[in-house]
Amino acid sequence: MDASREMITAWSYGLAGFVYAAFAIYVAAGWREGWRSRALLIATVLSTLWGISGLAFALTGKAIFLAGSLLADLFRFGGWYFFLLVLLKPDSLERGRLPIRLLWLGGIALVLFCVGIAAQIMVTLGISINIPPQRLVLFNSLAMTVFILVLIEQLFRNVAPDSRWSIKPLCLGLGGAALFDLYLFSDALLFNRIDADAFSIRGFVHVLALPLVAISSVRSHDWKTRIVLSQRAALQSATLVAVGVYLLFMAAAGYYVRYFGGDWGRAFQLALLFAALLLLGILSLSGSMRAKFRVLVGKHLFSYRYDYREEWLRFTNTLSSQNGFSEMGRHVVKGLADMVESPAGSLWLKDPTSRFFAQAACWNMPVSSATEDSDSKLCQFLLDSGWVINLEEYRSLPRRYDNLDLPVWLVEVPNAWLIVPLATGSEMIGFAVLATARTKVDVNWEVNDLLKTAGQQAGAFLGEMRATEALLEVRKFDAFNRMSAFVVHDLKNIVAQLSLMLKNAERHRDKPEFQQDMLMTVEHSVERMRQLMMQLREGTTPVDSPRGIDLGDLIRRIQTAKEAQGRDLEIDLTDKVIAKGHEDRVERVIGHIVQNALDATESGGRVWVRLKRQGAHAVVEVGDTGDGMTPEFLRERLFKPFQTTKPSGMGIGAYESFQYVHELGGKISVDSELNIGTQVSLLLPLFDPDGAIDSNVLNEESE
Repeated sequence: MDASREMITAWSYGLAGFVYAAFAIYVAAGWREGWRSRALLIATVLSTLWGISGLAFALTGKAIFLAGSLLADLFRFGGWYFFLLVLLKPDSLERGRLPIRLLWLGGIALVLFCVGIAAQIMVTLGISINIPPQRLVLFNSLAMTVFILVLIEQLFRNVAPDSRWSIKPLCLGLGGAALFDLYLFSDALLFNRIDADAFSIRGFVHVLALPLVAISSVRSHDWKTRIVLSQRAALQSATLVAVGVYLLFMAAAGYYVRYFGGDWGRAFQLALLFAALLLLGILSLSGSMRAKFRVLVGKHLFSYRYDYREEWLRFTNTLSSQNGFSEMGRHVVKGLADMVESPAGSLWLKDPTSRFFAQAACWNMPVSSATEDSDSKLCQFLLDSGWVINLEEYRSLPRRYDNLDLPVWLVEVPNAWLIVPLATGSEMIGFAVLATARTKVDVNWEVNDLLKTAGQQAGAFLGEMRATEALLEVRKFDAFNRMSAFVVHDLKNIVAQLSLMLKNAERHRDKPEFQQDMLMTVEHSVERMRQLMMQLREGTTPVDSPRGIDLGDLIRRIQTAKEAQGRDLEIDLTDKVIAKGHEDRVERVIGHIVQNALDATESGGRVWVRLKRQGAHAVVEVGDTGDGMTPEFLRERLFKPFQTTKPSGMGIGAYESFQYVHELGGKISVDSELNIGTQVSLLLPLFDPDGAIDSNVLNEESE
């Protein structure tokens, strides 16, 4: 080691020893009761000894101080292991039995520490085995660095959100220093030599990490972080540890193969590396292996098998992701199957007649056309007991199920395992049949309770979805009935027109003019009935889009038609006005209003129609001097379906007119006084081929 590097190393480790010593004094001076404070003090004292021993080696260059520095580094790792494990211990178990997961983590830390001690002793005494002791020391240091990263990841992932603010600097500081050590030891293990430059500044790196630890110490009162370890985090961390151990083992095997393989050592090492990575990929993608590992972690690291919050959120999200009733059935099966690692299942729902159950959805299971009667022994057992039937248990101990007889179709289902009832209230809406799990799952009380509760929630979802579909169906029938009422109203007008024509035919059938008018009337009636039939098929919305309508020509046609019936209609038309709409429907609306005015006006009274332009709208005013309407009728009954003042009326025409005008973006207003008359103002948007006129301006103009 040259003089400049010796000076950098001395300053680096000397500064580390001084800073850690000052922090240790700070922790001791502000002593707080609890294992967290004690563990932090132990870790800082051991880090101080590591810095001092590194300084002694840099100043003297003697091997004994190098051995002391390596040993102090090992104890420094042990001190921070102890501190992180203490932080991982939940407050609720302050005086109780340690969780199994902490025992596992503590056991791994102890094994790494003991292996490191043994490797240091072998180096000191010159003991050599198949692997050189110096390389074993580097291998163990790398493993200890990886494990401290695992502990940091566990701590940050599982700390409560309100405590993450205080623990984040600690994780950043220790994690950053550990990443530097990971580079240092992996480089040394790869090239079989220590990077002198990286080793010389290692003390500076740990000095930079210490302020972050101090910030967490200030933020955390007695380090009382509320750690709540979720099963997902435990599974991910356990997987990370398993993968790390596997890779370390394969690295050691690769080194052994290369060391003893002679000329073929490197080739064997590359082949082993490829095989190891291929095997790791196969295991990672195996659903069966993931299921077995999940069950193993849940069984040995937690008092309860399930993380109920996680399970409930996942099941609810699964149910909510459906786009229809049939799709929801498949999601129900998948959600229940995922709880017990089942790869397949089917859903059986009650028929609308409530006479039998039939398969409504399946997931990775054959489609079945069989049915199960609602009063069968299986359905009655599920309804009365509410149990989850374990078919494996049933085959070995049928007496537990009161000698239940299984239907033939269920016996023939391949790998049938569990039958989960789906209930809503006191009614069983269906049941799910799940296939045998990918791995061995003990169906105990916890599994039964989870499946029963999930079945109740799924039953409520399915019941609500079925009720929603029934409501939509009723609404469709309601819309069809309403549309039929419109059609019947129009047919009534057509029948009245044809009846009048037949009545006049007895007197005028020999006149050519009447014959021509009669043919035109019949042709118009046929065309109108054809449009009504199309409206019944397509719905209330017209098939074609609105077009421009010359309201002046339309009103003149209505005047001519009424004069042919012997009624006078006064019209007052301004310049040409083109409105937006469907010509036949607009003519029917205005004609209906005019006809109502004529019906309400005795002979000698006046009925008039005025047309004018008002901003972006056309205004059609229909007035009369007839009977008028009461304020009560205007307020509560006008424009309501089946409400009319005419003895033979249906009360549909005004309602249909009101609906259509508002669909166009228009408005109908009525001003009427009893025994004085009525004036109906109809506002229709003007037609603009370029779409420049906004029909929504109506509301602003009418206020």
